[in-house]
Amino acid sequence: MQNRTVVRILLIFALVFTTANLSAKESEKEGNGDLKTEIKEFIDHHLQDSHDFTLFSDKEANKHYGFPLPVILWDNGVKVFSSSKFHHGETVAEVDGNFYKLYHSKIYKTDAAGTINYDDHHHATNAKPLDFSITKNVVSMLLIGLLMFFMFSRLAKSYKKNNGIPTGVGRFLEPLVLFVRDDIAIPNIGEKKYKKYMSFLLTTFFFIWLLNLLGMTPLAVNVTGNIAVTLGLALLTFLITNFTANKNYWGHIFWMPGVPTFMKIVLAPIELLGIFIKPFSLMIRLYANMTAGHVVLMSIVGLIFIFKSWIGSPLSFGLAFALSILELLVAALQAYIFTMLSALYFGMANEEAHH
Repeated sequence: MQNRTVVRILLIFALVFTTANLSAKESEKEGNGDLKTEIKEFIDHHLQDSHDFTLFSDKEANKHYGFPLPVILWDNGVKVFSSSKFHHGETVAEVDGNFYKLYHSKIYKTDAAGTINYDDHHHATNAKPLDFSITKNVVSMLLIGLLMFFMFSRLAKSYKKNNGIPTGVGRFLEPLVLFVRDDIAIPNIGEKKYKKYMSFLLTTFFFIWLLNLLGMTPLAVNVTGNIAVTLGLALLTFLITNFTANKNYWGHIFWMPGVPTFMKIVLAPIELLGIFIKPFSLMIRLYANMTAGHVVLMSIVGLIFIFKSWIGSPLSFGLAFALSILELLVAALQAYIFTMLSALYFGMANEEAHH
């Protein structure tokens, strides 16, 4: 009896997967190649910055709902105009007799017909003016900055008004502030010198965390997946570390105590290289982890439309939902790791000599 039950279960599973496979093949015949290309283009568009803030689009009607952003170029003088002139890259913008075209999220100088020239590797060779535009990522950072200013202003006022007892949003912020102070700053920097770094560590932690959370919304914002942003954050950690370092820190880099002279000469270039490797690792870690998370999550969501079967789509949806929950953890974890490593570098730069 048990053997018959096992055989029935195996037959049911075989039938289910055969049906799913046939459905997938049928979908592929109907043009899954075009759908895969469309999904890939959508993911690429999500990862890239843009010169307008599009909330959602109706591709069939060729309509985009959002708002344009100011374009600021330096091309023999400052050129300022609205990104609506590009019409999402479909038209050429004319400014003071010059023509500019938005191509793959970059602005090139062109002619009235919008001609783009290419080299042998199919790279655009048109001149590119210096771009200082207020892009979607810049707007997102400004919004997060204003949100942080509002939250911490409320926290400071509640402390002052209630004799050190937070109220409202302060009740949520205080445990996080204490966490950064007691579990990140003091253990890595020390009780004597941690206070001068607290403002940077708090700003970095909340800034990265909130941007990561914003990237999980349908607004298609991927700020921390932009290597220029992570470079800027890592550069700040690099500058603060080296400009606040003491003599003991530099002594251990260029002339390590207690080491033979020959080894000092060999190790000094390696230690000097380590100064630049540390911020580089900060930059790559945050950029790679957030970008990979977005690509994997959106690829799995795309499988829902590729499978077009009653078993494949629910499985893809369930996996995407589980990964979304995991990404919430990753958003906080990456903010913690960046802040903790920054505090560790600050502590190494201020460590006192031990003889």
